Amino acid sequence: MLETAIVAARDRARLIEIAGVLISFGVDGLVDQLGLRKLLPRTQKQQRIDELSMPERLRQAIEALGPTYVKLGQILATRHDLLAPEWTAELEKLHNHVTAVPWAQIAPQLIEDLGADPTQLFLDFNPEPIAAASMAQVYSARLYDGTEVVLKVRRPNLSSTIEADLRLLSHLAHLLAQNSTDWARFKPEEMVSYLASAMRDELDFAREGHNCDQVAAAFVDYPDIVFPTIYWQWTSERVIVQEFMHGTNPTHAAELIGKGLDLHLLAKRGALAILKMILQDGLFHADPHPGNLLAMAGNRVGFIDFGMVGRLSERRKGQLLILLRALTEGRGDGVAAMLLSWSDQYDADPVHLDMAVERFLAQHSTGRLQIGRALTDFMALARQQKITLPADLSLLFKTFITAEGVLRRVDPQLDLVRLAEPMVIAEIKQHYDVSAMKQRATYLAAEFYDLAADTPGAIRLLLHRLRHGRIGVDMELRHLDKVAQSLEKSAVRLCVALVTAAFALGLAPRLFDLGPLLLGVPLFAWIGLSATLIGCALLLYWLFKPK
Repeated sequence: MLETAIVAARDRARLIEIAGVLISFGVDGLVDQLGLRKLLPRTQKQQRIDELSMPERLRQAIEALGPTYVKLGQILATRHDLLAPEWTAELEKLHNHVTAVPWAQIAPQLIEDLGADPTQLFLDFNPEPIAAASMAQVYSARLYDGTEVVLKVRRPNLSSTIEADLRLLSHLAHLLAQNSTDWARFKPEEMVSYLASAMRDELDFAREGHNCDQVAAAFVDYPDIVFPTIYWQWTSERVIVQEFMHGTNPTHAAELIGKGLDLHLLAKRGALAILKMILQDGLFHADPHPGNLLAMAGNRVGFIDFGMVGRLSERRKGQLLILLRALTEGRGDGVAAMLLSWSDQYDADPVHLDMAVERFLAQHSTGRLQIGRALTDFMALARQQKITLPADLSLLFKTFITAEGVLRRVDPQLDLVRLAEPMVIAEIKQHYDVSAMKQRATYLAAEFYDLAADTPGAIRLLLHRLRHGRIGVDMELRHLDKVAQSLEKSAVRLCVALVTAAFALGLAPRLFDLGPLLLGVPLFAWIGLSATLIGCALLLYWLFKPK
């Protein structure tokens, strides 16, 4: 409660604004769960939204709350393992398009970041933004050598608002995890931690530039895959200057055909690039929607906007390879093994899980396997089994689903599984290659050697403590925090009872001779009587209040 009071005092204005928006859009159930209604004036009214479904109300409320909540909603839209399809489908509609900030507000910050007025640094600079989103605005310019560039500029005073939102979300997630077993399954604290990391990464445009350079470095020998050049002399945390790449939205088929581009070749190259990023490099563009992919002259494929990238550890990559192979070969044991390895649910019924996996595989055994649909259903399978997948997996699966959806609009005959199969086999062979296994065996041998070297000392210390009766046991009990809260409440009530008894039995007789008279009774006697009555009232309330 003390923590809630501190958070509310520090960010009270924003907390009231959030609660007000939720209520105005009819998402007041969440406001009540969080105990925020008491912060609002009684005149708070709800908009006319009776005709909207609850997912639609939530989506509109999120858009009204700003970039932090839009980002959270976009993350939730990928969590098919947590939310039913009607919720994820609505959250996928979230957008970042907002009214542009006037140039007069942007100019001082941009001049500070660039070190000079942009009209002096560039041959041409247009102060009218060519795009505006909730986190940034984009401007066009031209270098003195004629190169066209774009400047992505962070909106002023954005960082402080986002940090306040993240503080509030962190605290609210803690409350939800503590007070609701239904919400606890969603791991809200882990989700907010993931959101905070993603938001801070996207706020740092220098990091975005480094992401672009890192991904591009892996494609030096692939001239058909193009990335923008970053101009580091003008790039910093709040602004990124990069090459403007001319291209066409890949989903505009008629326009592509009119320019003489080969749709089949474009889709194939885009798919191979995404697969290489994920399966080979372990560093991938995590938001390959049509606005971030470009169909360029010469049937080249361009990637822009690296604010969100995904990284795969070797262990996670190995798990992904096992899952993809199990999906393509229809092996239920591999699918079930991955579900259990990604879950913290240790009491799952293996027979029930195996039956669910077999039904899942039967749905995808006929016709050509579509990775996007299979992964969406895989996450739905996890939701049905009450298995919460790690946050990084939802980002990976979302990348697969988005990329396949975009590329199949370019070429409906695209077979991502057939393109991925050689890579999957090659990566599995490399993983179990003699040299790779020898390297892992060498590492394990070194670990066991170090462990063996420490064993005699550990045994000696254990025997010494056993001999002297100094073995301590640390135990972690579930819901121990609730026991502690109950003990704390009991202690408070006992103190009130003792103080009340002291006033009534010990101190009250002495007060009759002290202080000025009020209605013929000493003032201090009135105070003692009031304290006694209040104490008795509290004790009766605690005794008879409903549980």
